[in-house]
Amino acid sequence: MSTSNRPTEPDLVAELDDLDSRYEQAVERVEEFGEADLRELADVYGQFTDVLDRFEEDVTDDGGDIETNIQFQSAIAEVVEEVSEEMLLAEVFEECDEMLQQRWFHESDIREVREQLEPVADLVSRLEERDEILDSYRKTRRDIRYRIRELDEHITDLERLARLADADLDAPTETLREPIETYNDAVTDAFDSFTREASTREVFDFLDAMTDYPLVPFEKPDAELLEYVREHPPGEESIPTLLEYADYSESKLSHYVDEPNTLTRVVGRKQTYLDGLDGGPLTVSWPPPAAEELQYRCRELTAAVNRFAPDVVEQLREVAALPRTTDYERIRDAAVVREDLSEEERERIRSDDIEAELSAARTERETLEHALEGYPDR
Repeated sequence: MSTSNRPTEPDLVAELDDLDSRYEQAVERVEEFGEADLRELADVYGQFTDVLDRFEEDVTDDGGDIETNIQFQSAIAEVVEEVSEEMLLAEVFEECDEMLQQRWFHESDIREVREQLEPVADLVSRLEERDEILDSYRKTRRDIRYRIRELDEHITDLERLARLADADLDAPTETLREPIETYNDAVTDAFDSFTREASTREVFDFLDAMTDYPLVPFEKPDAELLEYVREHPPGEESIPTLLEYADYSESKLSHYVDEPNTLTRVVGRKQTYLDGLDGGPLTVSWPPPAAEELQYRCRELTAAVNRFAPDVVEQLREVAALPRTTDYERIRDAAVVREDLSEEERERIRSDDIEAELSAARTERETLEHALEGYPDR
């Protein structure tokens, strides 16, 4: 697994450290004048420059026209009238207003006003600078969290490869495969017989009971189909018969069931679900799961299989006993290497120092965790 092109630990930690320092300085620069006063100044500055931007081209285009110039001066005056004497750099706006009390304007006049406003822009930029640094700081912390998640996946992958690097490829995998295949064949045949011969109602009762067994992941029928099968006589028929009924015309179906249109509507729309019911959720995967997981799975499978095919439980017991009766993990590791690992993964096991890579990934993750703890979530 690749860990993407995100910045790595030294870059991210150095960036966070730099942003933390810059943020503290930016906060001090804001506190020097007070946030409320700076925001008041920023509001007036924004209104004043909006007027400049809106009228500049019209009033300087070949001298403009007297009506537009008056509108421009009136808009500037409205902004300046709202400026209190106590506001930071209030005098700058008054001076700019005076500079604009003329009949005609040139580009140089507007440029001179903007230059006069530069001390205001500098103070207003303190708020913008602080907020921009804070956004960057938060983004870097997010990047670190993303990087930690990537490393978690990478470490899991490396741990798996490290464990499999010493797998004994000569281990007799048939010792596990044969009893598992024997059970899988038996349980799928038995489930096929169950769904062919039992009533649909019995099958649905079984599926409903399986909701108590999360390791036996059957899909439960939807509420409408379940209610129909439980409450109407056709539910006493087998699934193949119900599917056959669903293909009949309503006139033909009326000879077999009451309310044929209801069966056509409810069952007809669920044919894919009914056709797809098979014993797959009752089987044991190959390669098999780890010993502890197999133990829990076989416990739930025993309860499930015992409901419709108790004679198959004996084969399941042989599978459940494999961790006790065989060198299970050694043989399972060999099976995983043979079946699950890609050629690229096998090459990594042969050529890479997996343990060194794993150690480096764990160290990087620990460093990033400490960085998140050391720099607060602002």
